[in-house]
Amino acid sequence: MNYYSLNNQSPKVTFGEAALRGQAPDKGLYFPEKVPTLPDGFIKNIKNLSKEEIGFTVMKPYVGDSLPTDVLQQIINETINFDFPLIPITDNISSLELFHGPTLAFKDVGARFMSRCLGYFNRNAYHHTTVLVATSGDTGGAVANGFLGVDGIDVVILYPSGKVSKIQELQLTTLGKNIKAIEVNGTFDDCQALVKQVFADKDLNNKLSLTSANSINVARWLPQQLYYFLAYQQWKHDEPPVICVPSGNFGNICAGVIANISGLPVKHFLAACNANDVVPTYMQTAKYEPKQAVATVSNAMDVGNPSNFIRIIELFHQQFDSLKSMFSSVSISDEITVDTIKRVYKEHNYTLDPHGAVAYYALEQYLKEEGKSLEKGIILETAHPVKFPDTVEEAIGTEVAIPEEVKYLLDQQKQSILMEPSFEALKEWLMNR
Repeated sequence: MNYYSLNNQSPKVTFGEAALRGQAPDKGLYFPEKVPTLPDGFIKNIKNLSKEEIGFTVMKPYVGDSLPTDVLQQIINETINFDFPLIPITDNISSLELFHGPTLAFKDVGARFMSRCLGYFNRNAYHHTTVLVATSGDTGGAVANGFLGVDGIDVVILYPSGKVSKIQELQLTTLGKNIKAIEVNGTFDDCQALVKQVFADKDLNNKLSLTSANSINVARWLPQQLYYFLAYQQWKHDEPPVICVPSGNFGNICAGVIANISGLPVKHFLAACNANDVVPTYMQTAKYEPKQAVATVSNAMDVGNPSNFIRIIELFHQQFDSLKSMFSSVSISDEITVDTIKRVYKEHNYTLDPHGAVAYYALEQYLKEEGKSLEKGIILETAHPVKFPDTVEEAIGTEVAIPEEVKYLLDQQKQSILMEPSFEALKEWLMNR
């Protein structure tokens, strides 16, 4: 399997080269030459397969010869060695809980897969690779945890000051060792713009071996397909599910779409957004107009120019009508988000986090549309409610129990470097660190 740049100005590369580079030299995102087709009988037999068998079968075509078979199998085993339960909330809406990994967020899968890939690719290198990543919340913690102590890898995480929750901030600022956190006095879009400037700067690229751990990197983006296969393995209905994904940078739902194109049965994809409504607006007007991100209670989705949406458009061959037949997107307000957390807890004794609440309301309304009353769907619950205590506890009227996995963080000391959203300041720090 080779990968080409969506800007079509760079040579094709292997999976290993794409993972190490992150972004193509022409600043485009890497994209697989073709979407592989699932083996005959795979879906029919999926309930009899182990998680590890599913993971290996799905990822092997994308990895190609970049990883030996035994290495890929070990990486898969370590990537998904926790639960992904599909929990019914109502008769027609179930929640795929993706927060049972080490940092209580869906991004654990991509971060663990990528960190182990880069560790292998870097095993004989004489220089360090610098992983540079911007986070709106959960990416930072998952990347920090995934890469902690990996030989030959230095991690630099940019996050917007005051715009991530306490638990999220502690997860990315307390590990030390090869992990450095830069607290940017701005928005996630400012952080992402700084990362893009770094990758475009000749001086920094001459000095450092750079790659990204955001979902622009194929090694972080593609393993997210596994959520959808593991959900379908647990699906108990005859008809395929409508899948609703809380969406910010659109890497997660894009992975679901590519899984569907490869052969995974899905009825429809619904991208649930907060007030950052660039994609919902596009789906109504066919005009893509990035905006400055605005802060919401579902902060991990506060993205005004989602990087991965171009990949979704590519998967549908730039055909808007084809995209619209399988994919839709809506914007949900903070007021409705909080009310949904409160209502679902009261009526169904299920605690949603703000991102899951956006997805729940969007799917609930979709299933009420004419002709869809018999359809059933899945929301992706992407983070544990404990990461958003202010919003969740106010909505449900009680404290969210802190899981044992993160209790130790409350005694840790935050370590970050405060910086204005200035490329010059970031460049100077990177050149002299």
